[in-house]
Amino acid sequence: MSKEFIVAIELGSSMIRGIAGHKNPDGSITVLAYATEKSNQCIRKGAVYNVDKTVQAINSVVTRIESALTMRIERVYVGIGGQSVHSVKNSKEKTFPLETRISDEIVDSLRDDNAATIYPEMQLLYPVAQEFKVDSQRQVDPVGIQCHRIEGNFLNILCRKNNYRNLNNCFERAGLQIAEMYLSPVALADSVLSGTEKRTGCALIDFGAQTTTVAVYYKSILRHLSVVPLGGENITQDLESYPMERDEAENLKIKYGSAYTENENVDPTKKYDINPTRKIDSVKFLEIVEARSTEIIANAINQIPTEYADKLISGIVITGGGANMRNVQLAIEKLNYNYKIRQATFVKQAIKSNKAEVNNHNGTLNTLLGLLAKGDMNCAGSPISNTIFGQELNPSERAGVRPEEEMKDGNGKISNPKEDQPEPARGNNGAEKEKDERDGQGTTKTPGSNRGGKIRNGLKKFWKHLMEEEENQ
Repeated sequence: MSKEFIVAIELGSSMIRGIAGHKNPDGSITVLAYATEKSNQCIRKGAVYNVDKTVQAINSVVTRIESALTMRIERVYVGIGGQSVHSVKNSKEKTFPLETRISDEIVDSLRDDNAATIYPEMQLLYPVAQEFKVDSQRQVDPVGIQCHRIEGNFLNILCRKNNYRNLNNCFERAGLQIAEMYLSPVALADSVLSGTEKRTGCALIDFGAQTTTVAVYYKSILRHLSVVPLGGENITQDLESYPMERDEAENLKIKYGSAYTENENVDPTKKYDINPTRKIDSVKFLEIVEARSTEIIANAINQIPTEYADKLISGIVITGGGANMRNVQLAIEKLNYNYKIRQATFVKQAIKSNKAEVNNHNGTLNTLLGLLAKGDMNCAGSPISNTIFGQELNPSERAGVRPEEEMKDGNGKISNPKEDQPEPARGNNGAEKEKDERDGQGTTKTPGSNRGGKIRNGLKKFWKHLMEEEENQ
């Protein structure tokens, strides 16, 4: 196994995904490990709302990747996105008393002035220079031009400070350094859009579980970014109201869902099985799915600024899990949006993997692979040494457990071997002092018939050996 690798983690609304890979000399990426954990109990619309549960999920993902690599992970590349992420325009200007030649230093000072802009309760994530107005001329690169006045126009990508703090706090508590935090929609765009699409203009729409993200490019520059707080889960919730169980609604959506269905293709006598005992009329089902799909698509396309709506020669590129629903492209066309449409089912990079989840070209891993492709720093730590006297030890210290003090017993619970050493008799009846055992939640309980299992034989021999040495001394 390679001792150098890159690790990326994406915190999505439905899943926290982690991936480790190695970049090859030919530019391809070999995937070494991949792990997921459900996040519907800790992340809402792309933002962390339960830090403790998010830390647990991150630890679970990282531990499984470490186990596959037999190496510690020191740092990770992280993507940030979600409902509060959006773009705002900003401008800064400088005036000179005489005709002055624009230098790199002047341009850098405009960038610094923009970066210093204060937005109440918001964190500036990613400033993008749009263009510079040199006197009355607009320029992308003004260096070397003489002028009396220069104005820099910027697109600043913001998110709520609370979301930004929570994200950083999660990885700090998980014991992981953040090698770099990238804006997820930009990492995605860099991996699925061609240079021609960015240059001639296109809108990238990422249909997610709880959000739909829209990024507009023109002349190779990001011009607009917004997040619609609607996604595939809204369709599932609509179906639940029929009523039906969540899993039943999700399965029906995946199996029969269509963003648009021609009237002649609708069979009014057909019913779909909810479960072995209940059915739903196909007409009712299609109406529910189509209504919400139309709302999501219309809201997403309406995010495209008017000034660029008629300039997107490359049209719309759709991606994400929601884009896999049948007839999404047809639904866009039927809404009279005269755009060229392409679905990006996979990234541009050459990915080598023997894992079915990674090789399944359905757009769900595009952002994660985009983050992995961005990485250029080795994320590997020290090799994992997880045995002693042939017995397996706990491979992770991320939950604050010191392996030299606490070990896992045979049932996976945490127990302190120091507390398991024999102690003197108490009272007059010679009864042995009962020992306490820590349960999996960090609380203590009195052992007995509910004791979580015996300490592994190898560990017992180890601690007995230490005690005998102390007695001999």
